[in-house]
Amino acid sequence: MKKNQLWLGVCVVILCLGILGGLWVMRVQSDPSVRIVQNGAVLYRFDLSSAEDQTFTVEYEGRSNIIQIEDGAIRVLEADCPDQTCVHMGWLDSAAPIVCLPNRLVIEFDNASDETDAVIE
Repeated sequence: MKKNQLWLGVCVVILCLGILGGLWVMRVQSDPSVRIVQNGAVLYRFDLSSAEDQTFTVEYEGRSNIIQIEDGAIRVLEADCPDQTCVHMGWLDSAAPIVCLPNRLVIEFDNASDETDAVIE
């Protein structure tokens, strides 16, 4: 019986470590600066802690994304893309970026690194 309890305890510890690791990876960034990148080029950089509430449009080949900054957060409010995935992603609140593939737009936390991983042309 003690052997089963030991294995159960080990499994619970591993599960808890996995959950904590997942939360750490997807945590909200402590640095509130974001960048908006389109087709590999940085269009805008914002420090969300000091940015004014605003709405602006980013265009690409006749289509557009309306970006909203409000109360220190950023999101895609409206988009001219067919699937609306970028709109449904909501406010940027984790390490996962907001992406609009048809308009080649990415909104992500700025890691203060200008190194490019890849550029799609």
